[in-house]
Amino acid sequence: MAPSLVFLGAGNRGMAYAHHAHALGARIAGVADPRPERFQAFREAFSVERTFADWREVLEAPLLGEAAVIALPDRLHAEAAVALMEKGYHLLLEKPIAPTWAEVERVAQAKERAGRLVAVAHVLRYTPYAQALKGLLREGAVGEVVSVQHLEPVGHWHYAHSFVRGNWRKEEESSPFLLAKSVHDLDWLLFVMPGEVNRVASFGGLFHFRPENRPNKAASRCLECPEQVERNCPFSARRIYLEAYEKGERGWPLDVVAYPVTWEGLVEALRGGPYGECVYLGKNDVADHQVVVLEYREGQTASLHVEGLSRMRFRETRVFGTEGELFGDGERIWVHHFLRGERVVEVGRFGEASVRGGHGGGDGGLVEAFLRAVALGEEGLLEPFAEAVYAHRLTFLAEEARRTGRVVAVESPRP
Repeated sequence: MAPSLVFLGAGNRGMAYAHHAHALGARIAGVADPRPERFQAFREAFSVERTFADWREVLEAPLLGEAAVIALPDRLHAEAAVALMEKGYHLLLEKPIAPTWAEVERVAQAKERAGRLVAVAHVLRYTPYAQALKGLLREGAVGEVVSVQHLEPVGHWHYAHSFVRGNWRKEEESSPFLLAKSVHDLDWLLFVMPGEVNRVASFGGLFHFRPENRPNKAASRCLECPEQVERNCPFSARRIYLEAYEKGERGWPLDVVAYPVTWEGLVEALRGGPYGECVYLGKNDVADHQVVVLEYREGQTASLHVEGLSRMRFRETRVFGTEGELFGDGERIWVHHFLRGERVVEVGRFGEASVRGGHGGGDGGLVEAFLRAVALGEEGLLEPFAEAVYAHRLTFLAEEARRTGRVVAVESPRP
């Protein structure tokens, strides 16, 4: 029998996880969100009886189910996770675990004390593509893995939406870019090539989205920008939101700008809110490109490129081994064995690579695994929590390396 869930956060991520859970038979017992229109939509979609304007009110109520889903802003993750585990809930926790290493450790200690199941939303592990690629590596398709190259093409308009105009544009208000966007890419590297990391290096920063790159005669808002300037800007809010609406889109990212999604609501939001601002105003401070390099204790190497200035698509991964190499793009895997030649494994398409498409089946895979783990009491159905914590640790070390210009040693083994 599927467990009952309470949701903290009725935004895009909370709603997405709730749809998957509901489809799998879970009961949505309650929802907390300060925005009435959000929890009202949640209530209507899933026949939810208990609603709360503040997530802390959930702690004052009796247990509403076996598990809670935390889809709150990053800065609230640690406080909510610790309190809910102590209350008795198992957790599905949206990434990152927390925006500081001290808070991540606090969550880990609380999990140890409470003995709760915690599934961190490292959704890349739960895609059919990931399982197929991991299966090939287990069977020795390229021999022993020696090196991995991984690309996260964020997408130029996605970066502008989330990291220039959106909730993650200021590090002190959310998280570092690498943590917010790509902690699950470092987790993916650990998934593809397990082992102890010895040293971490990282380079990158905010290169393009700066006031000095603002086009001549550009207005502070896209809807006020001269047509000849706005039409030649790939980051135009009119293009990203209004033209998408005209094409029939109603979900993410439009539902972040205005909810419910209407033409009038979008126009009003673009005229007065952050999503209508020019991307060159200097209100953002997170990196728009970053490279991370890992050296393993056994000598293997891995690299991650996170690119805000890119065409949005599935992540791309190259794996080099002692007997061959492979390349995967989220839908297919090309394997070249040095002796046996080439073959192509067709995984198939399970939605888009982005939030809009459920991360290629990762969102649904995560929720299904979590519900089964809670129902059966089997933590082994989930990514080991210690592995998720280790991915966060490497992310913080990469940020230290980028800021200090040093190669940072990983001085103690993983937890």
